[in-house]
Amino acid sequence: MIVNVLYKHSRIKEYLKEGRALRIETVCNSPTDLGCNRRLHNLPELQAKARAANRRLLTIQRAGQGCAVSTVLFERVALPSLEEGQRTGALRFGDPRTMALVGALCIAINAVAGFTNRSLRAQVAGFLATNYSSSQMTYDLRRLRRKGLIQRVPRSNTYALTYDGVRVAIFLHQGLRAPTAPIARR
Repeated sequence: MIVNVLYKHSRIKEYLKEGRALRIETVCNSPTDLGCNRRLHNLPELQAKARAANRRLLTIQRAGQGCAVSTVLFERVALPSLEEGQRTGALRFGDPRTMALVGALCIAINAVAGFTNRSLRAQVAGFLATNYSSSQMTYDLRRLRRKGLIQRVPRSNTYALTYDGVRVAIFLHQGLRAPTAPIARR
């Protein structure tokens, strides 16, 4: 099985080499895709950002293997709370807007390359098939950040999922897709 993550002019390719070892190859044809300048003296920064993208991909895959979340984490997310001195709304399981939001967060490119307000808003609106305003997206991003599910990438308008964010998004998204078995009556 081969996993390809494409982003602008760059790509991450993951495969099992000779059936023995997991190999990840990152190809960056344009350093500006990762927010780096061209020239050889910028290579350490480019390598660090490429390795960080590889780590994020592996984190998502690892979280997807056993996506049970602790009671403490689930309560932190599913109940209203006081975060950073301000009241923060809950992410209600089963709510269409919440499910569209976590569905968009589960898209591999968002987890690997990060996402902006604009890019995530378009994906959430596509899942909802209704109007989803910029102010709603800003509110949702604020809730996710205060609950510790996303963090802002320094010196950019891009956000990245935290480890807890990956676990919660996959847990909630799998709950959305889980088939419901009919109750047997005797």
